[in-house]
Amino acid sequence: MQATSIHLDFPAATARIKDVVTHTPLQLNLNLSRRYGCNVYLKREDLQVVRSYKLRGAFNMMQSLAPEELEKGVVCASAGNHAQGVAYSCNRLNVKGVIFMPTITPKQKIDQTKMFGDTNIEIILTGDTFDDCAAAAKIYTEEKGMIFIPPFDHERVIEGQGTVGVEIWEDLKKIDHIIIPNGGGGLCAGVSTYIKSVSPDTKITGVEPEGAPSMTLALKSGGPVEVKSIDRFVDGAAVKKVGQLTYSLCKQHLDDMRLVPEGKICTTILQLYNKDAIVAEPAGALSIAALDLMQDVIKGKNVVCIVSGSNNDIDRMQEIKERSLQYEGLKHYFLVNFAQRPGALKVFVNHVLGPDDDITRFEYMQKTNKESGPALIGIELKNREDYQPLISNLEKMQIEFTELNKDNTLFSYLV
Repeated sequence: MQATSIHLDFPAATARIKDVVTHTPLQLNLNLSRRYGCNVYLKREDLQVVRSYKLRGAFNMMQSLAPEELEKGVVCASAGNHAQGVAYSCNRLNVKGVIFMPTITPKQKIDQTKMFGDTNIEIILTGDTFDDCAAAAKIYTEEKGMIFIPPFDHERVIEGQGTVGVEIWEDLKKIDHIIIPNGGGGLCAGVSTYIKSVSPDTKITGVEPEGAPSMTLALKSGGPVEVKSIDRFVDGAAVKKVGQLTYSLCKQHLDDMRLVPEGKICTTILQLYNKDAIVAEPAGALSIAALDLMQDVIKGKNVVCIVSGSNNDIDRMQEIKERSLQYEGLKHYFLVNFAQRPGALKVFVNHVLGPDDDITRFEYMQKTNKESGPALIGIELKNREDYQPLISNLEKMQIEFTELNKDNTLFSYLV
């Protein structure tokens, strides 16, 4: 199949990976369908063998290499899903693999990668950032004469990720809209290219986290450009610069790009867990989080959201809840200067807080005298509408305060 100057053979990719990759379910989700007035189908790549779609591209590329190339061994750089996909592929193909991961990679991800790769892989921890890690991996690859397996910008990787679209089309022929999470662009490029070849009228939307708009910026700029600073919270989609190949294909086949706030993604993660018992990583919840932004265009349609993965560290759940509460307007932090008189705190509790407001954090900033100086106070509201009465009460009681939620520098320093 020809797309721009790139040849992608999706049937060949499907044949290469069929004995390794799970054909994941395409499930009609009743909760989301009722909420948005349409048929919302979830493509459950979170149920994949390595709990993400990344295995498809990694295995397809490695399986397409010549035997003499495979004998040299492979190298990749990844802090998460791509590493696990390569590790699993090395184990299945009995190939030596060297996997570079940043030194800050959580132990859970390192352990998962070791489990999937078993004795076939070696893990090298280097660099404080992914970019440093990737640079070291490429130097190592050249020095050792091995084969580098890129995370997204290669024909065979894109082709492998595109088999997600092949399975969607096999399971549902009437598709009005597909929503795809985007990081480096491999999944978006592969799925959109295949789906447009079999169903040109299907609308395809790519979704990125607001703090890492790499494809959005590329499409506006006419080519891949590096985002100077990104929010790495949605780690599976936090990419500074998309690939040249993935950009070309996305430019040709995507109908729209959407940006979703990280806080909204966190709310979606919690809703999926509480209502549907689906454990989605931040990138895995991206497509579903975008539904709120697209209610008018999807009403009455058949909509497919790709849940790209479920490799979510349980240690992150407190941060996810915190971000969700702040996004929903239910959690607020203040720096409060109490008057130096007896009963000042009692006045705050009795005359500032509403009946359903709850203090979730309280600490004085000056440690030498624990009852003097400004206090950091976290307040959780029951309803978003309770915020304005809270502010009015603070002003009415003439309490000096600073809203930390509205000051990013102070917030990051104090909270």
